[in-house]
Amino acid sequence: MPRSRLAGLGAAILATALAACGSSSSARPVLSAPSVASGLFVHIAFVYETSSENFAQEMSLGAAAAAKATGVTLINTAPPTASGPQQVRLFHAAEQKSRDGIALETLFPDLFTGLLKQAESENIPTIAVDTPPPAGSGVTLFIGNDNYYLGVQLADALLPRIPAGAQGQIVIGTDTPGVPVLTARNQGFETTVKKARPKVTFLNFDSTQEPSTNYSAWSSAVQSHPNALAYVGPGSQDAASLSEIEKKTGKHYLVGADDLDPNSLAGVAAGRVQALVSPEHWLKGYIAVALLAEHALKGTPLPAGWWNPGSLVVDKANIAQVMARQASAASRTAYFQQEVTFELAHPGKYLKPMSALGG
Repeated sequence: MPRSRLAGLGAAILATALAACGSSSSARPVLSAPSVASGLFVHIAFVYETSSENFAQEMSLGAAAAAKATGVTLINTAPPTASGPQQVRLFHAAEQKSRDGIALETLFPDLFTGLLKQAESENIPTIAVDTPPPAGSGVTLFIGNDNYYLGVQLADALLPRIPAGAQGQIVIGTDTPGVPVLTARNQGFETTVKKARPKVTFLNFDSTQEPSTNYSAWSSAVQSHPNALAYVGPGSQDAASLSEIEKKTGKHYLVGADDLDPNSLAGVAAGRVQALVSPEHWLKGYIAVALLAEHALKGTPLPAGWWNPGSLVVDKANIAQVMARQASAASRTAYFQQEVTFELAHPGKYLKPMSALGG
């Protein structure tokens, strides 16, 4: 269910919250003392998974927008492809250069338990983004989705196209099997579909993360299972590959996935993809860096718990609006301006205890 957009925020909220910047030509919001100029001496890092995948790129763009809005110096860094060891080296470098705070998004959280604990012991504030912090790390703030609910949303978007009493398979390709956020999405999807269509079964396979191998994996899966009821992926590349397969073969399938890869959005616009569920990655990157900046600039305590910024179902009804928002860094910032202002002004509406992650 799409998140409602909040409008008409008053001056009192704007005075107490971080304001996101608008287009590149708009004036930068004025923060209360210390001034934005002092942010030049605040050094924050966002260490994220990979610079080549849409889900991570979106978080990086959000982080950059928050740094611009607050005037802080940001190291925005990731390996070119997902690599735990390379990310560890980037985190080490960030510890030396970004003593005012580090936000970390990784698919390899267990590699960072000791590093995060060390950063916290050195009074470097840390925030886990997208993937919950590993136990024992000392990180007390996580900014991420209810991924089980994302799976429910995707199931609800596809079920109207699967007849009651239908029998057959739904093929699910997971680009990084075993990653908890993707596992949770699949669980939410399968549980919801099974409840509504009890005769449906599921075939799960490794669709791989890189675009070329993902396309090959999905091509093989579609050829092997041409009569599946639907083809679904919880990751960033799956809908892009399936849309391209439909385009090349001229065949139409029921397709649903997560994230907002430009080729996936084009698939929705062309009718080749039924629905995408966006985890709104941009918001996560923005909120993490904005909170670290406020902490460094004003001494505002970092909240503790699980901050869920929400999600958005993208389909034929709103694809034009979403594609317009995704056109550039400036258009994203303008679109989300009221949202981030409201969330940062009302953290209690988005925070739950960290223990809720297991429920």
